[in-house]
Amino acid sequence: MAKRERDFDRPHAAYASLSVVQTHLARLQECLRELQADRIAEIADRLWAVAKSGGQILIAGNGGSAATASHMALDLGKSTLGRDPRRAALRIRTIALNDPGPVITAWANDHGYERVFAEQIVTLARPGDAVVFCSVSGNSPNVVAAARAARSIGTVVIGLLGRPGGTMRELADLALIVPSEDYQIVEDAHLAISHMVTRSLIAAMESTAASGRHAASRPLAIRKRRHGR
Repeated sequence: MAKRERDFDRPHAAYASLSVVQTHLARLQECLRELQADRIAEIADRLWAVAKSGGQILIAGNGGSAATASHMALDLGKSTLGRDPRRAALRIRTIALNDPGPVITAWANDHGYERVFAEQIVTLARPGDAVVFCSVSGNSPNVVAAARAARSIGTVVIGLLGRPGGTMRELADLALIVPSEDYQIVEDAHLAISHMVTRSLIAAMESTAASGRHAASRPLAIRKRRHGR
C-alpha cells in the first residue's frame, strides 16, 4: 500500500515542480524584457572609463548578492582578459569587499556589521574609483553606510537594485532598478546584468586594441599629423 501511494504521488509532485519552474521562467523572462538596456550600457561605459584611467572597481553585496558581487569581480578582473590572457591587455583592478572573511569578521566583531563595507572603502577607495553595490532592497544598513562613505571620498557609486530601489536609489550616481520585488528574480537579473557589463568591457577592450593596431600600421608622418604633432 505504501509503495502504491508513493507511485501515485509522483505524477502530482512532477506536475507541481513543472508549474513552479514555468512560473519562475515566465517572471524572469518578463523582467529581463523590461530591463533598461541603455542604463546597463551606461553603467558599462562608466566602469570602462574608470578602468581605462587606472581606477579600481570595488563590488559588494550581502547573501546571494555577495555571490553576485564575487562573480562580477572575477568576470571583470579575469574574464575580460580572454581564455589565454593577452599580455598587452588592460588589467581591470577589481575586488569584492565581501570576500575577505577575516576582514569582514574583524570589522563586524569590533564595530558592528553595518561598517564591514564602509571601513574597507575608506581604506581602499580613491577619487575616480567606482563602487558597485548589489542589493535587492536597496536598504541594507551596511550597503547604505558604504555608499555614503564612497560618496564622501568621491568615487562613482553604482547600484544594482530591486524595485523600488530603497535608500540606495538616491545615493547612487547610477541606479539600475530591476522591475521586480521577488528577490530570486532580482538576483537572477543582477547576474545577467553583470555578464552584460563584462561583455561590454570585453568589446571595448577589443575595439581599443584594434584601434591601436590600426594606428601602428599607419605611416609615422600621418600619425603625427593626426595627433597635431
